[in-house]
Amino acid sequence: MASNASIPALIVFKSESTHNLEDGVPFAYENLHVGETYLKMDKTLFKITLDAKKEPLLEGDVITVLSKQGGRLVLERDYSYVSKGGTAVRRFEVEAMKLVAKHTSVPLPEVIYSLISDRSGEIGMTTIPGTTLESLWDKLNSETKKSICHATWDQIAKLREVPQPPALKQFFQCLADGSPTLDPLIEDLDRCGTPLYTDEDIKARIYHRYLHFGGLRYRNELPDMLPRSSHTVFTHADIAPRNIMVDDHYRITGILDWEYAGWYPDYWEYAQIMRPACQTGDWQKWMDLTAPCKWDISGIAAARRILF
Repeated sequence: MASNASIPALIVFKSESTHNLEDGVPFAYENLHVGETYLKMDKTLFKITLDAKKEPLLEGDVITVLSKQGGRLVLERDYSYVSKGGTAVRRFEVEAMKLVAKHTSVPLPEVIYSLISDRSGEIGMTTIPGTTLESLWDKLNSETKKSICHATWDQIAKLREVPQPPALKQFFQCLADGSPTLDPLIEDLDRCGTPLYTDEDIKARIYHRYLHFGGLRYRNELPDMLPRSSHTVFTHADIAPRNIMVDDHYRITGILDWEYAGWYPDYWEYAQIMRPACQTGDWQKWMDLTAPCKWDISGIAAARRILF
């Protein structure tokens, strides 16, 4: 287990009454619901009603559930910082955030502390002001959409300048700490995780996984359909409206969720942005229209239909 800072003390709210709190339940993953705010007193959760939120004096840790999925639980704590914990939280996310903060001006949460073990992890980080682009996109006019997408590509350009540490230069693809990726397109079938040293290694991995999981339609054509890359660049790998925060003037205030970030072929960010999981209204259309460079990702799309 490792920590790079002390955990901030919890804000304590005191009250002689909890008449505006619902009946308590054990503090457990299954009892936490996205969008709800709770008062955590010892090992018990009390859901806070709208009336209770107005009370300035409550004793305990006030937590709001921001998201929970895939072995990750993201909580806002006492309206002051965010914690992300679970079995899927690993050191490579911390390393990615530190690299980006050190080498670029890309806005992102600052790591306050990290507690990482072999089985799970927790990262404490600063909050990012604003609202997710996902919640606003459909209300925006064309000019605003175009402007935001240009700004997003500008941030991506900054990321691509993050230097690869000398210890990782042998890899064509790896996560920020040198670990192999868990992306379904190129995750190794072998638990040991065979390193990917070249673009040809990546293409071979995608093709091998495609055949292993029953891909037949493009078994002869897929190797030639996959895009080619001559260099690797630092990549967020999950740029999507849900991970982009904007202010009231639609300026980007932060980019979230860095667990997939690392070094990938130069086409990877574009391919990830265009994947089906990123569909939010016509966001992909505008990202494609404003893209400074485009690739033929028909081979990636064909593989995804089998591997996702």
